Amino acid sequence: MQSDAAARQMLEHFSNPDMVTHYAEGPPRFVPGFADLHRMTSILLAEHAPQDARVLVLGAGGGLELKSMAEAEPGWNFVGVDPAAAMLQLAERTLGSLSARVQFQQGYIDDAPDGPFDAATCLLTLHFLDANERRRTAGEIHRRLKPGAPFVAAHSSFPQAARASWLSRYAAFAIASGADPDKANGARAAVDANLSLLSPEQDAQILDEAGFKRVELFYAAFTWRGWVAYA
Repeated sequence: MQSDAAARQMLEHFSNPDMVTHYAEGPPRFVPGFADLHRMTSILLAEHAPQDARVLVLGAGGGLELKSMAEAEPGWNFVGVDPAAAMLQLAERTLGSLSARVQFQQGYIDDAPDGPFDAATCLLTLHFLDANERRRTAGEIHRRLKPGAPFVAAHSSFPQAARASWLSRYAAFAIASGADPDKANGARAAVDANLSLLSPEQDAQILDEAGFKRVELFYAAFTWRGWVAYA
């Protein structure tokens, strides 16, 4: 991970009982087209992954993308990796009976099985890592995939020359979606202060440097971008 302090701060946030209780309310308010992003992810993976695919899901806490993919593809099985035990417990509750198809692993990418996997995802996670750790993590995902296997990544990524304007839009969207204005503006300040934000061009280059081919942008919504690429 990044520095010990940064990793500890992130883990504390995602272990906070109040945050865990209300986690599912947050992403749909802050991420435009959140449910559609999950549906597109399943569609993109299914273009190349077999019906009995084994899928690596990095940043699986909460279980929202796991549930969406498991419902879309009943033959898939998953390894869900997340550093926060409380978030993995939430994922198990969110999945209900679908959790039988998921192997939960507490930790980071280095704690994930070697695979090889038929596909992988990392949604709303890589922005917590600085550029070097992001590149290393992407490389470790690539190493665990079969040749040609698809990978979908989506996270905060937007033009940094107009950073303040885009972050204001991030908060404004959340408020328009029903978030408490104080919490939305607090989230804006926290993102600005704590996340290693890059431009879409830099993020795409990181995937390329990690060994992925055919890096394609498929999702762009205010401060969020998503790519599909192939091992």
